[in-house]
Amino acid sequence: MITRTLVVGIGGFLGASARYLLGGAIYRWLPATFPWATFVINVTGCFGIGLVVALAEERMVLGPTIRLFLTVGVLGGYTTFSSFGYETMVLVREGSFGAAAFNVLAQVALGLFAVWAGAAAARMLP
Repeated sequence: MITRTLVVGIGGFLGASARYLLGGAIYRWLPATFPWATFVINVTGCFGIGLVVALAEERMVLGPTIRLFLTVGVLGGYTTFSSFGYETMVLVREGSFGAAAFNVLAQVALGLFAVWAGAAAARMLP
């Protein structure tokens, strides 16, 4: 258990660091009039999880520890949007179209509401 936690933790450090560095680099090239860094990071994270999972499940070239390191660790630290994308695609692949649509709509709507609620709660603090 400790080994797996360390694998995830090291990967998370690398992924979060990559997100920070890439985000800064993107805003040196593009205007901050649109959240380009988040956009690029989310899309590349989705590409990354698709690549890793296919290599692990279909090509069998990645073992469980490296898959854990890359998916939960690196990509989890880089962006959780990749997990959201992958899990939604699994629902679609399994034919659970209603669950996939609910997942997308509910996470986006409730996520936006939660941001608003968190900010409102912070404003109420003394």
